[in-house]
Amino acid sequence: MQQPAATPAPLADTPAAAAFRRTISSPMKLRLFMLRSLPMAYLAGLRLREITPARAVITIPFKYLTKNPFRSIYFACLSMAAEMASGILAMMNIQGQGRVSMLVVGLEAEFTKKAVGLIAFTSEDGLRIAQAIADSRASGEGRTVVCTSTGVDQAGDTVAVFRITWSFRAK
Repeated sequence: MQQPAATPAPLADTPAAAAFRRTISSPMKLRLFMLRSLPMAYLAGLRLREITPARAVITIPFKYLTKNPFRSIYFACLSMAAEMASGILAMMNIQGQGRVSMLVVGLEAEFTKKAVGLIAFTSEDGLRIAQAIADSRASGEGRTVVCTSTGVDQAGDTVAVFRITWSFRAK
């Protein structure tokens, strides 16, 4: 008995996605983008450390604008960095795909350690996001993806894990 052919995973590294990665990998262009479109991320000092078709790493520093009264990073600032780690993968994957809407429809978080110093949030859901966008384009219906962003401190200890549910709909 022959197995049906599996649907191939979409190529997440399209020319448009590669151009997007090159653009936002420039610190100056990323800062201008954040200043124009994400001003709170700009003020909080979020930085892109790494982006590939499969993963993104965003850092957030402990500083005056991100602190809370308990001498750690405010949970909303951590949420912003976690969302940006998966959101930048989503933005990369919608490049060159026509009109695709993206929206956060759910958020769940676990905090395991006090967040001080530089915290790096990593999301490794780029290929799952690309598949959801491809499925939405093929069916014309919305698709959701639960992306995990894990925040670690400079010692390598996990401080928070966010599960962000993204909805994608090709138009």
